[in-house]
Parts: sequence; structure tokens; C-alpha cells
Amino acid sequence: MARRALVSGANGFVGAHVARVLLQSGREVRAMARGASDMRALEGVECETVVADLRDPDSIERAVAGCDEVFHVAADYRLWVPDEAPMYAANVDGTRNIIAASLRARVSRIVYTSTVGALGGGGREDSPVSISEMIGPYKRSKFLAERAALDAARAGAPIVIVNPSTPIGPLDYKPTPTGRIVVDFLNRRIPAYIDTGLNLVCVEDVAHGHLLAAERGRIGEKYILGGENLTLKQMLARLGQIAGLPAPKFRAPWIAAYAFALAGEAIARTITHRAPRASLVEVRMARKKMFFDSGKARAELGYTAAPVDEGLARAIKFFREIGAAPAAA
Repeated sequence: MARRALVSGANGFVGAHVARVLLQSGREVRAMARGASDMRALEGVECETVVADLRDPDSIERAVAGCDEVFHVAADYRLWVPDEAPMYAANVDGTRNIIAASLRARVSRIVYTSTVGALGGGGREDSPVSISEMIGPYKRSKFLAERAALDAARAGAPIVIVNPSTPIGPLDYKPTPTGRIVVDFLNRRIPAYIDTGLNLVCVEDVAHGHLLAAERGRIGEKYILGGENLTLKQMLARLGQIAGLPAPKFRAPWIAAYAFALAGEAIARTITHRAPRASLVEVRMARKKMFFDSGKARAELGYTAAPVDEGLARAIKFFREIGAAPAAA
């Protein structure tokens, strides 16, 4: 009999790819999403769907019932929010709710999707870090949620943690902050770059890493699921080569980026009530290059990552197909 896996946030960017990988492995998939969610990322996917909210323990209990494994991918992933409370409720309290329900359902494995943003600056799983280093509510909430997962694992819960870096690829309907960089580039809205860096990885490799974590990961351990370390200038140059567009040549000083974000947030809070093009959190995060090493995942899980240009190409194709960016010239 096939194993049944619950995927929270299965309609999201990473969750939709995790659901596909699990189906390909022979598992039955129960896709969990909130009511009235955008389900386009799951079109054509043969899975059971269940409506539940991370902040509602009873709905989580019903979603987990009868499952053998839980992949907790769902999270409130925004780098600017007018009110932080809902983010902590979803990311921290919601993680505790998922773990508690999973333990009562006696699932054999829980894979918790954290983020490299919750790790230290050394680029490895065991790099020293404290909550004081977490910039913004998203990172702080994910740091606290990861600590809750580690505490549960030490108490006997069958939890393995994965820390994706910066996934890129198709099905990013929202889009994520990284997908927004691609969309803005394709729409010629990035006149300059700042001196920062990130670890880019194809989203399909991140999804496969979740499966490997379930099958080979050690309980209570963390695994970075990353790809290639690139400066923002290098990333934009790669996008330009693939998309056939010129990349920005001007490097903006940090103080100019800070002033731009400060003005954008003022307008967002008082007039538009929508996320600004660049937030103060994003600019503060950009002062440190987010470079990481997936050596532990390669050694223990057999994890591999394809060239990130493949993911960038698929992302460009996807955003053009859905009309988020102009078609190729």
C-alpha cells in the first residue's frame, strides 16, 4: 500500500514541486491549503486536497489524520508586512500545531521546511547564530519555528529539517521575493544593482531534497538545500544572457538603496498599503552576502543540484507564459 504524505502549503511555489516529487516516488499526496487559496500551481496534479489553516489546530488535526508522513512546507513568506502578528501565528504557532497533530497521528517522519535565513553567517548548518542576528519578522519567525522543531526532535519527534537557500524556477505565481527580482528584471525595472549575494538553486532540486530528507535524513539534523553562490551582479548578468536583455552596469551605493526603501515604506504604509518595491528589511539583509554550502546534504542525503542557469531559464519562460513579463523579442 502506498504511503500517504501530507504537504502543507502544497499550492505554494516550493510545496507544489514537493507534491510532484512525492507523487513520482509512488506516494499518495494530500495537499493542504487554506480556503480560497490560489491553486493554479497544482493544476493537473492528481492528489487529494484538504482545506486547513495553520492557526486552527482542529483543521490541522483533520488534515494529518491517516497520513504516514508530513512535509511542512507552508509559511508566510513576505519580507514586508504592515502587521507582524499573523506571520508569527502562521510560522511559529502553526509549526507547533503541525508537529503536535503529527505526533498524535503517529506519523513516521516529519520534514520541516526552514530556510537558510535562520542559519548563522558561516554558511553551514552548525554555524553559531542567535535571534539577535535575524533581520525582520520573517527571519525571526522562521528562526523560532526551527527552534521549536529542534526542541520537538530532541523530545523524540521524528523530525528532519531542511534549509532551502533561494529557489528559482516555474510555478512561482505569487511571486516570491526572488521571483520578483526576475520579473522586475524582465520588465526593465532594475536600473542598478547593490553589492550583495545569494545562493540560488533550482526549485526542482529543493523538492527532491525534501524526499531525500524523508528517506535518508537523520532525525534532529538540518540540511542546507542550495545550489550556486552568486553576487546580485552575476545573477542579473546570467538573466541578461538567458533573456537576451542588457544587465544593469551601475552599482548603487548602500545609502541610496536605504533611502529608496525608506521612501517606499512610507508610501506603502500611508498610501498604497501594498508592499514597496524594496523594503528596509531587504536592504538591511543585503548588507551581508547569503552564501551557503550544501556539503552535508550531498554527503548524507545524496543531494545534487543542477546548474542554476537551468532554473533561471525555466523561471523566465514561466513568467513570460503567464504574462508577468513581456514575451521574448
